[in-house]
Amino acid sequence: MPDRAPQPVDRQLPTEESRDLIALVRDIVQGEIAPRAAEEEDAGHFPREVFSVLSEAGLLGLPYDSGLGGGDQPYEVYLQVLEELAAARLTVGLGVSVHTLACHALAGYGAKEQQTEHLPAMLGGGLLGGYCLSEPSSGSDAASLRTRAVRDGDDWVITGTKAWITHGGVADFYTVMARTGAEGPRGVTAFLVPGDAEGLTAAAPEKKMGMKGSPTAQIHFDGVRVPDAHRIGDEGQGFTIALSALDSGRLGIAACAVGVAQAALDEAVAYARERRQFGRPIADFQGLRFMLADMATQIEAGRSLYLAAARLRDAGRPFSRQAAMAKLFCTDAAMKVTTDAVQVLGGYGYTADFPAERYMREAKVLQIVEGTNQIQRVVIARHLAGPESR
Repeated sequence: MPDRAPQPVDRQLPTEESRDLIALVRDIVQGEIAPRAAEEEDAGHFPREVFSVLSEAGLLGLPYDSGLGGGDQPYEVYLQVLEELAAARLTVGLGVSVHTLACHALAGYGAKEQQTEHLPAMLGGGLLGGYCLSEPSSGSDAASLRTRAVRDGDDWVITGTKAWITHGGVADFYTVMARTGAEGPRGVTAFLVPGDAEGLTAAAPEKKMGMKGSPTAQIHFDGVRVPDAHRIGDEGQGFTIALSALDSGRLGIAACAVGVAQAALDEAVAYARERRQFGRPIADFQGLRFMLADMATQIEAGRSLYLAAARLRDAGRPFSRQAAMAKLFCTDAAMKVTTDAVQVLGGYGYTADFPAERYMREAKVLQIVEGTNQIQRVVIARHLAGPESR
C-alpha cells in the first residue's frame, strides 16, 4: 500500500519567505519523495536524483551564508524543513542533515580563501557530503580515534578507517577527523577530503534494519594525500570542531525524529478513522483515543523543544545542553510513537503493506546516531553537575 501524503503541520514561521520555503518543500515532497518512498526503501535505492532536485532548489545549504551559496535561513526554519523531509522519507531528511553537518567545519572554521573556493559547490552545486568521525573502535569515545594524518611537505597523508559513515561511497566530499598529534582530544585535526581521492575506498554498505536506501559504510584511507590547504582550522582543533558540529547536528536528528513520529501519527489516525470493529470506527474507542492523544502530545513537546534550542542557536547563545535534551527526548518519543502506531494498526501494522513498521524500524537508529541517547544524558548531566570525578 502506498504511503499516505504527510498531513500539513500548522507551523509558526518567522517570515513570509520561510512560509514560501515550506510550501516549496511540501511540493517537492508530494511530487518527488513521498510517492516512491516505500518502494525505494524496500529496494534499497539511494535517491541521488532527489538530492539533485533539493540542491537545485537551494535546500542543501539553508543555514549558511548566501554569499557562499547558502540560504541565509535561521536554524528555526532549516530544522522545520528537515522535519518535513523526514516525514516523507527519513533517508532524505537525515541525508540533508548529514550533508549540512559535513559542511559545518569549513563554514564555521575554514579560512576565507577555503570557503570561497569550496563552499559554493558544497552548498549549492549539487555535491553531497559525508562526515567522518566514528571508527570501528571509537564511537561514543570519539576522542580515542586512530585514523592518522602525517605531514609530508605541503601535504598530509591520511591512513585509517572510519565507520558508520552516512553516504559512505556516494559522497562527493568528506569532512574527516584524523589524529595529527598526541593521544586524546587535543591531537585531532579536521580535513576536507574529496570523495574521489586516490587511496580512498568504501566498504560494502552495512545491512541495516531500517533506512535501507541510505548507504552506511566504512571508509578506508590508504595513504590518502591531501594538501595542507585542505586542513580546516588549526592543528589540534579538530575535536573542538567536531563537538561544535555535533551540537548542531543533534538538532537535525531531533527534527528528523519529530518528522518520522508525525508521519506515524498521521498514519495511525487515518487508519483508526477508517477501520471498523464492533460496528463503529476503532477511533471511537477510548483506549485507542488516549493512545493517539499521548502520541500527539509527545510530538508537540518534541517540536517545541528542538525549536527552543534552535532559537538559542540563532540568537548566538549557548545551546549544547538544550541540543542534547532535544535529541534525547525527540528520538525516544519517536520510538514510542512509532511503536504505538504499529499497535494501532494491529496485525496490519506488522506488515510491509503499511508504512508503520518502516517508521518504527527507522526511529530506532535515531536513538543511536550522532551520540547515543545514553551519551546525551552524560552531556546533560555534565552541564548540571559538572564533569565526573576522576
